[in-house]
Amino acid sequence: MDPELFEIRQHMGRFPPFDRISDELLDEVAGSIEVAYFRAGTAILEDGQAIGHLCYVRSGAVEVYRRTGALYDRLGEGDIFGHYSLMRGNRVRFPAVAIEDTLIYFIPEEVFQKLCEGEDHFADFVELGRPRLQAAVEDQRKNNDMMITRVRKLIARPPLIVEMTDSIQDAARRMNAQDAEAALIVDAAGDNPRYTYADSEGRLWQVRGIITDYDFRARVVAAGLAPETALSELVRERLVAIQSDESVYEAMLCMLRNNVHHLPVVHRRRPIGIVTLADIIRYETRSSLYLVDNIFSQKSAAGLAELLPDVRAAFTRMVRDGADSQMVGSALSTIGRSFTRRLLELAEEELGPPPVPYCFMALGSMARNEQTLVTDQDNALVLSDDFNPKQHDEYFYLLGKRVSDGLAACGYSYCKGGVMATNARWRQPLDKWKRYFTSWIEQPTPERLLHANIFFDLDTCHGDNRLVEALQDLVAEKAPQHERFLAAMARNALNRTPPLGFFRDFVMEQDGKHNNSINIKRRGTAPLTDLIRVHALACGSRAQNSFRRLDEIDRTQLLGPGVSDRLRYALEFLSITRIRHQVFDIEHDREPDNNVIPENVSDSDRRNLKEAFQVLSNAQKFLRFRYPLPARAS
Repeated sequence: MDPELFEIRQHMGRFPPFDRISDELLDEVAGSIEVAYFRAGTAILEDGQAIGHLCYVRSGAVEVYRRTGALYDRLGEGDIFGHYSLMRGNRVRFPAVAIEDTLIYFIPEEVFQKLCEGEDHFADFVELGRPRLQAAVEDQRKNNDMMITRVRKLIARPPLIVEMTDSIQDAARRMNAQDAEAALIVDAAGDNPRYTYADSEGRLWQVRGIITDYDFRARVVAAGLAPETALSELVRERLVAIQSDESVYEAMLCMLRNNVHHLPVVHRRRPIGIVTLADIIRYETRSSLYLVDNIFSQKSAAGLAELLPDVRAAFTRMVRDGADSQMVGSALSTIGRSFTRRLLELAEEELGPPPVPYCFMALGSMARNEQTLVTDQDNALVLSDDFNPKQHDEYFYLLGKRVSDGLAACGYSYCKGGVMATNARWRQPLDKWKRYFTSWIEQPTPERLLHANIFFDLDTCHGDNRLVEALQDLVAEKAPQHERFLAAMARNALNRTPPLGFFRDFVMEQDGKHNNSINIKRRGTAPLTDLIRVHALACGSRAQNSFRRLDEIDRTQLLGPGVSDRLRYALEFLSITRIRHQVFDIEHDREPDNNVIPENVSDSDRRNLKEAFQVLSNAQKFLRFRYPLPARAS
């Protein structure tokens, strides 16, 4: 291929929808294009003109407008436009202007039509007209639905191979030398093609059986076979094996059905490994379900702290299995609540029963069910109004301290702002909490707004849940009635802005420690959850999770059509990017954090990040408009 065409092909293959079309079609596309250059400020497509090509932005930037003159989209490298006009009468419906010096690839209409007819993914991309971010999130969800852990993921090494003519003593020596529990027995290929494969030298073999440690005990030693006995005498009539793309669950069923503990795994008839029952048990014990059960069986805080590696393993596994941010956040929050509950149970065993009813209140990300690995502890105690400080406070101080110290040992760092049950201010009877919350809503100050931001994500963790529900009811009833509070919360939510420069560039952290990175929590997920919280407070929502809050906001007239969906896609993409970054850190033996380096993410994800931040930026502009500060009474 011509080097210039090769470069065009390589470039287009990096961006959707061209990244998933066949090599043959991509070659044809690259060979068909015409290149045009447009100076900044010149029109590329004018309203109503005839159009006979799809436009692909090779470099530069383009703005696409509606016929009303309103900006419809802003495009950059790898984006396409003109497809709506091609599919609707070949007249330009969305004029386009170069806003930087821009290079455009024109793809002829006949090639465009061939792509639509021959590539379902391409047709979906251009016909459904989904925004990039929506497409990315929905594709991920689709992949997640299809995601089943394949049994090949459990294979740690290639199988040990022995031949039918080998003696059982030779086989035992080789298994012992390689520390193998089992070996596959092969023979020269015969007439049966099943399990026939070619080795690296092209010789044909057929897998005939398997020999295990158990066989040496039960069928060799116990049966009194001589060491020089050929393995052919041990081969059973039927080989039980499994294909590599079967699920772990199916492998487990296969073992149960056939009462075997070692299962050869084949890929296109070639043996690639042996999975044992222990492999499957080990895999299952990394599940969050097993972990929660294990938490409640621990007898001490020290035992709980020893489970920290298991938390990280469960987190990594969920992400690698394709879980989305809601699944990961919910599982991590459940694990965090389980640690807290078990610590409270252990503390009550030591301190005795509580003198008055109480509820241990989860705050922040745990209350929202949106925790990740990088989190601190935000909690408080709501006590019965029978609480008498002189008689009871020592007990609840010690209770809170047991939990906070235990959580810190389990990887949940102390709250730097002191929002913990060890702080007397946050260890109060229900009536005092109601007065706190009422004053924060009716007389907002910067400090009270900060508290509202933390405490208005609240949920029961352990104890009498009616105490926390009373506070949730208070917030849901009072907040919508106080415009000044909502306006102040809205302005508070604008303090952290997305890291977008004047045009399309990321603004990196320059704090000396994390230069050229983006703190995706501080600049993305946190301001997004802040603004969702403001809308949720305005509509009297009792939901705590941000996605559930968006569902309830969607039932009101607070936001325009489609806005809550865009916020949902942006939050999912930013959250899962943050989560994947933490997994990346763990797998590279680094302490996980929230500092994503854009250069380390793919071109496609970098573009989606920009779009998600743009959604946040637009939503913040609307927030100021939607909740204006009311005029003070004269």
